[in-house]
Amino acid sequence: MSEGHFHVHGPHDHEVEHAAHSGDPFAARIAVMTAIFATIGALFGYMAGATQNEALLFKNEAAIRRTQASDQWNFYQAKSSKQNLAELGATLSSGEQQARYAKEIERYKSEKEPIMAKADKLEKESAEAEAKSEAAMHTHHRWAQALTLIQIAIALAAITILTRQKPMGLGALGVAIASIFLGLLAAAHI
Repeated sequence: MSEGHFHVHGPHDHEVEHAAHSGDPFAARIAVMTAIFATIGALFGYMAGATQNEALLFKNEAAIRRTQASDQWNFYQAKSSKQNLAELGATLSSGEQQARYAKEIERYKSEKEPIMAKADKLEKESAEAEAKSEAAMHTHHRWAQALTLIQIAIALAAITILTRQKPMGLGALGVAIASIFLGLLAAAHI
């Protein structure tokens, strides 16, 4: 304990520390291996969190672009409605009124084209951001899988010290290698 604070150790932490200081070479090797695994796990945990945040940012960007596209389509629809009313006015009128409605029809047609182009562009941007979000989530899942495996390797290493079974240590090393492989796949975005 230190000045009003206390630290809670996991059930295997004390045994790992004791084994590392006992002069037992087997236990010392497993303790060092556990420390290396914990370091790798910390890196994997950081990367898992970072890619999850990235995925959420892309997902948010997709939602924003989708909302902006919807606004543009609503604006387009409003222009279409006004054009339809002008077409009705042109049909029901004659002379000067009909010419005025014809000009309005042309104005609404020309105003709708850039609105449609902007809405289409925003929809594409939304789809691109959605695809980036999915890719980042896939990478996040790889990092999370690697982190889970390295945590299992740490637990197996602790059990190895407690039971003194060398095959268990080899199992911990094997699981750690599988974890590192998954980490490499995550780093490669596979």
